[in-house]
Amino acid sequence: MAGQLYLCATPIGNLDDITLRVLDTLKSVDLIAAEDTRHSIKLLNHFGIKTKMTSYHEYNKVDKAVYLVHQMEEGMDIALITDAGTPGISDPGEELVRQCHNAGIKVTSLPGACACITALTISGKPTRRFCFEAFLPTDKKERKEVLNQLKTETRTIIVYEAPHRLKKTLKELLQELGNRNVTLCRELTKKYEDYKITNFKDLIDYYEGEEIRGECVLVIEGTSFKELEKEVQEEWKSISVKEHMERYLDKGMDRKEAMKKVAKDRGVGKREIYRELIDN
Repeated sequence: MAGQLYLCATPIGNLDDITLRVLDTLKSVDLIAAEDTRHSIKLLNHFGIKTKMTSYHEYNKVDKAVYLVHQMEEGMDIALITDAGTPGISDPGEELVRQCHNAGIKVTSLPGACACITALTISGKPTRRFCFEAFLPTDKKERKEVLNQLKTETRTIIVYEAPHRLKKTLKELLQELGNRNVTLCRELTKKYEDYKITNFKDLIDYYEGEEIRGECVLVIEGTSFKELEKEVQEEWKSISVKEHMERYLDKGMDRKEAMKKVAKDRGVGKREIYRELIDN
C-alpha cells in the first residue's frame, strides 16, 4: 500500500503557533523532507521529535521529488516542511505536490501559520479580494511585466521581500504604481513584531539611512475601479469626438447608439457629444 505526503505548516516566528496535528504527524511519519535541515532541526529538537530528515530545496527539487515519490510508492509516509509557514507557498513544495498527483500519491495539507494571511488580516486593507505575488521576479524583464500588470490590479496586493532588498523594491513600486497606501509588516509573530500603515514615499523616507531587519510583507492597496475608468476615459480623449464616432459607425452601429457609446467611453453626457458634433 502506497504512503502519502503531508504538507505541514510550521511557525513563521513564534514556536507556539505550531498545531497539535502537525506535531503528531511529524512524530509519526517515516521521513521529514525539510527545506533546510540545519534550520528545521532546531524546531524538531524543541518539540522532542526524532524522525529522520532529508533535504528538499530549490536546487534539488525535481530530482529529489522523484526519489521521494518513489519512497511513497513503496509505502513510506513523508511530511514536507518549509523553513517557515506553509509548504508550497513561495517555496519548492509545489513541485513535489505536482509529482505526487501525477503518480497517484495522496496529498493532504495540515494548515497553520502563513505570513501572507497574517499580514493581510492586520494590515487594515480590504480583505475580501486580494492577490498574492510572493517575491517579485528577479529577472528584469519578467519583473517589469509583473509590475506593469499590478498597475491595474484592483485587489489588495501582497508582496514578500527580504530586508536587504526592501528599499530598492519600494522605489520600484513607487515608480510603477504611484504613491499607494501600504502596510509594511516585519518580524510577524516574533518578539519585535512591527507594522507601519503609511504610503510608499513616507516609507522610503522613514528607512532612509536605516538598517532594516526581519523578513518583510508588503500589503498594498489596489487601484480603484473609478481610477481605472478615469484612465480609460482620458485615453479616449486623445482622439476627437468625430473620430470616436466614426469607429462605431464603421462597425455598422446606428448614429444614436454610437453617440451613447462615445458618451459612456468619455464619461460625459450625450448632449455634450451632440453639441460637439454640431459645432464641428
